[in-house]
Amino acid sequence: MIRTIPFRFGALGAAGILLALTAPALAYTGQNLAGHAKVTITQARQFALKAHTGKITDEELEREAGGSGLRYSFDIRTGSRTHEVGVDAATGKVLESKAEGPHPD
Repeated sequence: MIRTIPFRFGALGAAGILLALTAPALAYTGQNLAGHAKVTITQARQFALKAHTGKITDEELEREAGGSGLRYSFDIRTGSRTHEVGVDAATGKVLESKAEGPHPD
């Protein structure tokens, strides 16, 4: 019985450390606006990756003109190029899909 208690605490401790290390990766800029969005960040990622395949390197939820006025913006990297994809946070519609220039905003 004594052996199982340290093992359980060890496993719980390891799980806690893993959760603490992954939590910052789950956050995104503009998360405070998420309550106003009808589309979740997970859904928006899927729409963005359908519009342009690659690896998402940056994501944010922001107020911006066009569509509902609230959009998710994703930087998606493919090879050496970065593509910006904007997804309306109310409808999930892709509002923007363009290659970023040498000086992205």
